Amino acid sequence: MLEQVVLFTILMGFLISVLLSPIFIPFLRRLKFGQSIRDEGPKSHQKKSGTPTMGGVMIMLSIIITTIVMTNKFSKPGIETFLLLFVTIGYGLLGFLDDMIKVVLKRNLGLTSKQKLIGQIIVAVIFYFVLNQFEFSTEIRLPGTELSFDLGWLYPVLILFMLVGGSNAVNLTDGLDGLLSGCAAIAFGAFAVLAWNNSQYDIAIFSVAVVGSVLGFLVFNAHPAKVFMGDTGSLALGGAIVAVAILTKLEILLIVIGGVFVIETLSVIIQVISFKMTGKRVFKMSPLHHHYELNGWSEWKVVVTFWAMGLLFAILGIIIEVWL
Repeated sequence: MLEQVVLFTILMGFLISVLLSPIFIPFLRRLKFGQSIRDEGPKSHQKKSGTPTMGGVMIMLSIIITTIVMTNKFSKPGIETFLLLFVTIGYGLLGFLDDMIKVVLKRNLGLTSKQKLIGQIIVAVIFYFVLNQFEFSTEIRLPGTELSFDLGWLYPVLILFMLVGGSNAVNLTDGLDGLLSGCAAIAFGAFAVLAWNNSQYDIAIFSVAVVGSVLGFLVFNAHPAKVFMGDTGSLALGGAIVAVAILTKLEILLIVIGGVFVIETLSVIIQVISFKMTGKRVFKMSPLHHHYELNGWSEWKVVVTFWAMGLLFAILGIIIEVWL
């Protein structure tokens, strides 16, 4: 039964993404929804200007349809399914608005930082409010142990920090063809294994639906990319993976399984702090994937290396939770 659920869910998510792409990509081209490349980015990226963006809409549609169909077929949809779809759609719509401003108004930075932050906080607050109605535990557990700590009133603060910080961390990773698609598939795959191991079948089905959807998108997003997911996809995936970690009570383990996202974010923080304090940059460019590009690595080499890192982090996370 397990093998059938996983196989059918991945196939459905994959096929929906693959079938939507040949329809959606030309549509985006006709609307001239092409990516604007920032001048301060790597010069090699200028040739990507005009590549259709907002492909995250395809990912979101695939995730939503696959999750609803497969959850109804193999399980009984519960509050977890509702919350996961709510966060995915909420952050996805925020990213969609950001992308629309970029491509329609030709404003490269999209929403202002304040506007984006307010939107992220609103979704996070609603998520916690609904969660709190079901007396969700405010304890967090140290992975691989039975040690747990009750955060009490600090738990909603943690949720807010995780959703805002996590969605932005995943967003930062979306900088090279196929980079985020592959890393997301690996991370969600790990959480699917852990959710199923904990008998949280709704969450497992959702996670596997994401895996299939992003792998289908990767067919057209791999180098050279025919479409970018934009903030529509990256913010949706970022919010979704944090929500999965919270609902599986694996909040701390997200740091391990999402290790690539953590490293990318730390590289930006280190770069900013170093430049402000010393006037010098630690990396040639941040996030970290651009540093390796400017060191002469091909885009594909950087992407595959980061995928490999993501796989190692995912395996380590599973080992810590299941076998330690």
